[in-house]
Amino acid sequence: MNLFERQLTLWVGLCIVAGIALGKIAPDLAKTLDGMSIMVNGAPVVSIPIAICLFFMMYPIMVKIDFGEVVKAGRNPKPVLLTLVVNWGIKPFTMLAIATLFLGGFFKDLLPGTEVVKDGSTVELYRSYIAGAILLGVAPCTAMVLVWGHLARGNQGLTLVMVAINSLTMLFLYGLLGGWLLGVNKMPVPWEALLLSVGIYVALPLVAGYFSRTWIMKAKGPEWFADKFLHYLTPVSITALLATLVLLFSFKGETILANPLTILWIAIPLAIQTILIFAITYAAAKLLRFSYEDAAPSAMIGASNHFEVAIATAVMLFGLSSGAALATVVGVLIEVPLMLMLVRFCQRTKGWFSPQSSIHNHQ
Repeated sequence: MNLFERQLTLWVGLCIVAGIALGKIAPDLAKTLDGMSIMVNGAPVVSIPIAICLFFMMYPIMVKIDFGEVVKAGRNPKPVLLTLVVNWGIKPFTMLAIATLFLGGFFKDLLPGTEVVKDGSTVELYRSYIAGAILLGVAPCTAMVLVWGHLARGNQGLTLVMVAINSLTMLFLYGLLGGWLLGVNKMPVPWEALLLSVGIYVALPLVAGYFSRTWIMKAKGPEWFADKFLHYLTPVSITALLATLVLLFSFKGETILANPLTILWIAIPLAIQTILIFAITYAAAKLLRFSYEDAAPSAMIGASNHFEVAIATAVMLFGLSSGAALATVVGVLIEVPLMLMLVRFCQRTKGWFSPQSSIHNHQ
């Protein structure tokens, strides 16, 4: 990590403060930017300013990917299978258990009140917070895991394969599993939101990265691409991540300031869930003799959440001011600092993994 990346937690903290301050000082600007969204069925699904920031966050990572390595990574099914088992067979159920234990048990008396949700029914607030946690638990990370894998110096070819498979799996299992865990007969599946999200956050920068890499390699050669182009492009991804945080917290800062203790009670089970899933996957990768380069992104993709989809779904199902929507926003609040901590943990424990296992796995 360079100096800027090593201090990323500090920059993230400053950006969160700056975003909340911007929302407070210039609320009209924040509302105008927040209103610039692609609408589906009357609900904002994709924020255009955030989509632009995410494109510039993802493109520098995508353009570095050698698709020959992606093909090689696809021949090694173990990390992909581990990711699928953890994401869909373990993570949603541990999220339900942990959220129910803390929000419906330990913290229940600290979360009083009821709310009327979109369908007109009245629910206890703590149940609404649990619903938001569930929506996060069934939305494993896609695009952002490329950032975490990049910072942890993981196998980006394998990460991309896992992102592609995870995105496709979400289309089939997100609504089905989410609906079952929410305890309703049918959960409306936000297909448009899912497809738009995958298209904008993953497919668009991937296609742009592939074609621009191919063109630059032919026009300028691999040395110019590596020494010049990537040198100037590298800071763009982190800068875009920080800009994304400023925007997100300028939109949601007022909600956070109005509910500081509620935010804390929701954050505790979400943080425990993140660390638990990371530990399960990282330990399994060690037992299965993965290389470090395969183990790090395998653990990252389960630990982090696709909060854009979770927020969009909570808003579509329960309303913008619902407890479920608030819980998904808390997912954003804790995601980046926690994942940066886990990136550092990965780097410090790289020696736990045998270098020979990488050769073994790719044979």
